[in-house]
Amino acid sequence: MKDLIVYYSLEGNTEYVADKIRGETGADVLKLVPKKAYHDKGFAKFFWGGKSAVMAEKPALEEYKVELDEYERIIFGFPVWASNFTPPLRTFITENAAKLKGKRFAAYACQSGAGAEKAFEKLAKCLGINGFEQTAVFIDPKARASEDKDAQIAAFAISLKK
Repeated sequence: MKDLIVYYSLEGNTEYVADKIRGETGADVLKLVPKKAYHDKGFAKFFWGGKSAVMAEKPALEEYKVELDEYERIIFGFPVWASNFTPPLRTFITENAAKLKGKRFAAYACQSGAGAEKAFEKLAKCLGINGFEQTAVFIDPKARASEDKDAQIAAFAISLKK
C-alpha cells in the first residue's frame, strides 16, 4: 500500500517539502485549498491565521478527491500558526474521521520561529492518536533554501521508507 501526503501551504514552504518527499518516496500528494484564501502578507497574515488556528476553525475546502482506503499511511504537512497546525488540516480530518481510523501517521511542520512540537501534539489529539511514527521540523525550507535543508528533508523522506 502507498503513502499519501496531505498538506496545506500558505507561502510554498510546505509544498516544497511535499514535492521533495514525493520525489524520494513516490507518495501521492493531496494539497488542501481553502475556499477563502488566508492573508499571506503583513499583520493580517499573522492575526487571521493565528486566530483561525487558535479557535480551531474548520474552513470550507475546495473540492478534492481521494480514496483513503488505498493508503496505509498519511503524512501530514503544515506551516505552524500560533503553535498549532493549520485549520485546513482540521477540516480534512473532520471530514474523513472514519476513514482515517487504523491508518499510520507521520507529520512534518514548516516554521520560521517555534511551536512545532506543540502543533504535533495538537494534531495527534485531533487524530485521536498518541503520537506519530515520524515527525520533522523544517525552518523556512523554500524561503531560505540550502543544501543542508534539502538534506534534512531527504533524511526524513528516507526514514519514511523504513
